Amino acid sequence: MTATLHPYYRPLGSTGLNVSPLGLGTVKLGRDQGVKYPSGFRIPDDAQARQLLALARDLGINLIDTAPAYGVSEERLGPLLAGQREEWVIVSKAGEEFIDGQSQFDFSPAHTRLSVERSLTRLRTDRIELVLVHSNGNDVDILRHSGVYETLADLKREGKILAYGLSGKTVEGGLLALEQGDCAMVTYNLNEQAERPVIDYAQAHAKGILVKKALASGHACLTSGDDPVRLSFEQLFAHPGVAAAIVGTINPKHLSDNVQTAASVLARQQ
Repeated sequence: MTATLHPYYRPLGSTGLNVSPLGLGTVKLGRDQGVKYPSGFRIPDDAQARQLLALARDLGINLIDTAPAYGVSEERLGPLLAGQREEWVIVSKAGEEFIDGQSQFDFSPAHTRLSVERSLTRLRTDRIELVLVHSNGNDVDILRHSGVYETLADLKREGKILAYGLSGKTVEGGLLALEQGDCAMVTYNLNEQAERPVIDYAQAHAKGILVKKALASGHACLTSGDDPVRLSFEQLFAHPGVAAAIVGTINPKHLSDNVQTAASVLARQQ
């Protein structure tokens, strides 16, 4: 019997959302340029993508992560999720576009609103559970001076998004994002733990934390010795401030193995 993540759902801070401890990242459904993975891949066709999403659901994953910068990921997810919208917590982003092989950034209020409303159309939904600012690294300046957070707050009041936060790159940005918003997405893995103070703050203030690069974009799996995936999940889920880690695989076996390992780790930690 394959383990599932259903028994281990956890609150995403005080958003009212309950999420599976692993989420499915979907950059590989929409873009194969400018991605930092150790090996190349082929974007799956609709049948393969549909099978992957069905497997994720069967394994107890209810969290899905996308972004306008992920090529055609949002456009593909809209029809792929038809008829099952209530079963997913969707995370998207605003601020970064990927055009002609290059990232471009715009955190202005006008572009933020355009981006979120475009994401709603692409995803064929009337709300997105969580929208994160897709930072270029200038986290504090963006949050303080661009108007992006104020616009996301407006969109939340309008019911178009249920929560908002920052996918950032600095401790200072993560802390500011949580002071004023609902959630931060941080890098936290066996190699990089600099943003741990953001997770500590989130735990103390009932804010949400999602982890990106939990397996170091796949590079953690290239080390020898102990099982790096198990060690990664043991570290992640030992911190009660972590709600979920986003894992961006399109390999069904890797997805199943990751869930099996995560479920084993979580069962031992309970």
